[in-house]
Amino acid sequence: RLPSAMAGLFGFGNQPVISVSFAEASERKKVNVNGKELLVFHAQDDVRGTVTITPPRGKQRMEHNGIRVSLIGKIELPNERGSACEFTSLARDLESPGELLGERQFPFEFSKVEKQFESYDGISVRLVYLLRVTIVRQYNTNVTSDHEFRVEVLQNEPEINTPIKMEVGIEDCLHIEFEYNRAKYHLRDVILGKIYFLLVRIKIKHMELAIIKRESSGVGPSTFNESETVSKFEIMDGAPVRGEVVPIRLFLSGFEQLTPTYRNINNRFSVKYYLNLVLVDEEDRRYFKQQEITLWRKV
Repeated sequence: RLPSAMAGLFGFGNQPVISVSFAEASERKKVNVNGKELLVFHAQDDVRGTVTITPPRGKQRMEHNGIRVSLIGKIELPNERGSACEFTSLARDLESPGELLGERQFPFEFSKVEKQFESYDGISVRLVYLLRVTIVRQYNTNVTSDHEFRVEVLQNEPEINTPIKMEVGIEDCLHIEFEYNRAKYHLRDVILGKIYFLLVRIKIKHMELAIIKRESSGVGPSTFNESETVSKFEIMDGAPVRGEVVPIRLFLSGFEQLTPTYRNINNRFSVKYYLNLVLVDEEDRRYFKQQEITLWRKV
């Protein structure tokens, strides 16, 4: 084990303590992400607060070559080492090179910074925003401290939002039409629809509707595709007859794991949602039809 004096010389000793307090933190929405409580900012919100730095334990002063704070937005692909892609990186100098005497506080502000993408935590990709405080040192390793926060992107009602109408059929055996009231839904919306049985010559046992989430991440041959069923429920039990109409009413507010749709974010990942209608006959054969829907976060 290195003696304490030598450990300090090579940068292995006590490190300064860095903390960040965000302005108006008590008034902001908070979400729990992987056991951490994070503050939520909207896309156009200013990010400001105070950085507090305390010299290493047992020392009242600390030399440095500058102190800065950076606002970083990045996409992490855990399946690909070293593949983090920064799409936003802005820095503010807090202190020019000199000496830190005792505990110091430094106000910071990032105003009118567009945070165009919403934070995301998926199976094989994360979109993360954070503040990084860096103490530059001449002889020792730089000291960095990351402080994550969340971003939610609010949107207005889509100008065009037409109903979805489709047909499903097996020649001379089954012919149904289904319709959903819209193609785009906000995260607290209600999906309304109807299923019309125009021809039924097979014995259907039951029918179910599922919300499927598909996540695609990576580039080229290293693309990963993940699929999960957010929810599945039975909408009909028993054999339908010709002319029967089955209503659909699905409340999205009950599924906290839903996110907005992400389309080719920075050429790194996409997240899409589908309504999967499944009919099961008495021999347990399954007939299904999928339809993509767009999800968005309402203002």
